[in-house]
Amino acid sequence: MPTARFPSEFFRRFDESDDAEFYAAPRLVTHIDDATIAALTQLYREILAPGASVLDLMSSWVSHLPPEVSFARVAGLGMNRTELEHNPRLTDFVVHDLNATPELPYPDATFDAVLNAVSIQYLTRPVEVYASVCRVLKPNGIAVIATSHRCFPTKAIMAWHASSPAERAHVLQLYLQLAGGFGSATYLDRSPADADPLWVVMANKVTGC
Repeated sequence: MPTARFPSEFFRRFDESDDAEFYAAPRLVTHIDDATIAALTQLYREILAPGASVLDLMSSWVSHLPPEVSFARVAGLGMNRTELEHNPRLTDFVVHDLNATPELPYPDATFDAVLNAVSIQYLTRPVEVYASVCRVLKPNGIAVIATSHRCFPTKAIMAWHASSPAERAHVLQLYLQLAGGFGSATYLDRSPADADPLWVVMANKVTGC
């Protein structure tokens, strides 16, 4: 796989124990400030069409989608069943460990958008995951990766700890490039004043995956 381009320690973590054990207890909290959540919701409002089919990747009990916009489907894929059951925006969900099985359990060309909110730092096989993201996206569908500066430090990959925000954005662009099938990635800084930062990388599917 293209992940061979990364140093051997890139995807190591302080805690290499079973992720299912770490995420077994529900965490019904938010991981970014309210102002940053509002900024992310506004971005989704701008780029997601009403009636779209959306996959919330690495989902939890809240998806930050604009409340006034109706979608045909909001599928959630996450690690904790209780969190997913508490998410009012999800039309369906699956409990799935992407580090163990990076292939997504959905048919080809299913979704108009695949979202990942402040969770990309936990993926140990991100290129494989995003190759599958490309597969499940419809033609010209969009992958949106939103990041901030908070994390569960023991489960974030080593490279995340060692990188600056600009370096992290470059890494995310590289993930999409190596996954294949995506056009040039766009970087946006939507950080609100006096709140957690919000850095976003997104790209459209341009070829078959």
